[in-house]
Amino acid sequence: MKLLHSLCVASCLFTISTIGFAAGDHAGGHHEQSEIGQPGSNKKVSRTIRLEASDNMKFSLNDIKVKHGETIKFIITNMGKLKHEFSLGTEKELKEHYEVMKKFPDMEHDEPSKITLAPGQSGEVIWKFSKTGIVHFACLHPGHFDAGMKGIIQVKK
Repeated sequence: MKLLHSLCVASCLFTISTIGFAAGDHAGGHHEQSEIGQPGSNKKVSRTIRLEASDNMKFSLNDIKVKHGETIKFIITNMGKLKHEFSLGTEKELKEHYEVMKKFPDMEHDEPSKITLAPGQSGEVIWKFSKTGIVHFACLHPGHFDAGMKGIIQVKK
């Protein structure tokens, strides 16, 4: 019963932390848009950025520049022996989600702005940067974020 309660609490926290992604544009259909942009279409990819995640708790890039309106395909490869992830968000969103991940370290993600990668695995996140400013990215597995496995994406006009 205690496990069931914990799972329910985790589910609620996770739902609350992702509500910003579900805001959408109801006039023209439901588009998941947040402060950091929206999921992108493979057909509209402007360019591809390759990142490697490693067990030294770093991404191969930690400061990326993109243009407002660009749709980027991030191809992330886990070069390590530990599980890693790539999560896009505001600094606040990432920190909140990191606290949930500390309690539920085996959480898997099925969201357009996140991907979990087993050792040796590659995957992609396609994102349209429809807002200017700073978008953060990080690995939110317990200990990884605190060790510095994070970066920023500067979105400029």
